[in-house]
Amino acid sequence: MRLVRGRAATPAEDRAATATMLTRAGETGEEAFRAWTPHRQVAFGRRDTHADDYDLARRTARERGYAVVERSVGGRAVAYTGSTVAFAHAIPLDDPRRGLTERYEAGVDGVLVALSDLGVDADRGEPADSFCPGDHSVRLVGANGGGKVSGIAQRVQSDAALVAGCVLVNGREDLVDLLTPVYEALAVPFDPASVGTVEDAGGPGDPERACRALERAFIGTEDDPLVRMESVDALVSLAARDSDVA
Repeated sequence: MRLVRGRAATPAEDRAATATMLTRAGETGEEAFRAWTPHRQVAFGRRDTHADDYDLARRTARERGYAVVERSVGGRAVAYTGSTVAFAHAIPLDDPRRGLTERYEAGVDGVLVALSDLGVDADRGEPADSFCPGDHSVRLVGANGGGKVSGIAQRVQSDAALVAGCVLVNGREDLVDLLTPVYEALAVPFDPASVGTVEDAGGPGDPERACRALERAFIGTEDDPLVRMESVDALVSLAARDSDVA
């Protein structure tokens, strides 16, 4: 297992690094995991790009200081405020036709374990009219219950799969202030009350602590002799080299 840490210099390099994780998992048969805080950005899904007012949604994000990116997997728009945590787990496959549901379930389980580690009570599911609605989400329960705190997507290729998602750590008001007009422009129902964060539930509002909790949940410990540390810059360099070769 490779444990990747760090954030690349630009959103494009970050995406290239994660794509290289996936490619290499298929080539080498070795898993890789990373948890990090992406640059301030709004990642729009493929369906968003077909909305009548998609240009307005993009402009709304940029006017609020967010970069705009488009992703090939996942559902609707997701905002990364600079303290939102993303994670990606690259898994080699023998048969891409098998294991989809099991990988989703394992991804949700990993998030739940990490949130429990942070003192947050959560469960599977999501409230109505939440951001990036999907079947594989995690919501807060208990006294601070209801808000969606995590969503998970999956990309599958012939020899590897990438289970990826986000965890909202803090800054609920910033997320709501951005997502409300963006989803309005996309003509997608959105309830501001559907947003939850680790901090809302009494957990730590520190993204680095959330990253470490996700690492422990998905791979155990960095001290495991089977875990090899790697910087994101090394992946960026590999991605650039592969691009030059291609």
